[in-house]
Amino acid sequence: MKRTVIITGASRGIGKAAAELFARHGDHVLINYRHSEEMAHALVNNLKNQGYSAACFQADVSKRREVDLMVEFCREKFGKIHVLVNNAGISESKLFTDITEEEWDIMLNTNLKGVFNCTQSVLKQMIPQKEGVIINVSSIWGLAGGSCEVHYSAAKAGIIGLTKALAKEVGPSNIRVNCVAPGVIQTDMMNGYDETTLEELKNQTPLLKLGQARDVASAIFYLASEEARFITGHVLNVTGGFVV
Repeated sequence: MKRTVIITGASRGIGKAAAELFARHGDHVLINYRHSEEMAHALVNNLKNQGYSAACFQADVSKRREVDLMVEFCREKFGKIHVLVNNAGISESKLFTDITEEEWDIMLNTNLKGVFNCTQSVLKQMIPQKEGVIINVSSIWGLAGGSCEVHYSAAKAGIIGLTKALAKEVGPSNIRVNCVAPGVIQTDMMNGYDETTLEELKNQTPLLKLGQARDVASAIFYLASEEARFITGHVLNVTGGFVV
């Protein structure tokens, strides 16, 4: 069956890898972006040139009105929405005592409220159709906490709590809600780390290597698949053993 999949923050990194994977398996993919318009359109054009079904939509996930417009656009273009991947997020390294109220609000609004907005908007369609899968992207730091990333860790931990609670609530509507918690993954979010730090992180990982975006995308795809039909409320670590 050809599914319709919305992936937020899909112009690059994990979101892009997931968009490519779903599209190559024959699904309709809506690629959400906020600022990276050129990369989003390039991804859509690349997928279409290969014969796949894709479109993109600009929306700030922290703003409900923009999210609702995106969901409606997706429904009108592709029909029934089957899968939502809440991947959009930002990161920042800063001492807790230096975090401003504005920085705290931006982090929580993007990383946690964004999941609330997108999920609630999509559930308006998924609940009546008695079908749907929601995959939330948390983080290793949502599980273990990250020094100098308290606001990021708090938002990602909130996603885990949301996932577990919502899975219980919407399970009777045949909707599964799961979460992936990536470890140290080589994406743009790692650009601020120097080679020495990256090498240290690699050595702290039992598999002695850093993750790739495709590793997380594969976990997302599995949780959205029929093979995972009896899995809900689960947090799947994709950390190379960094956290066990």
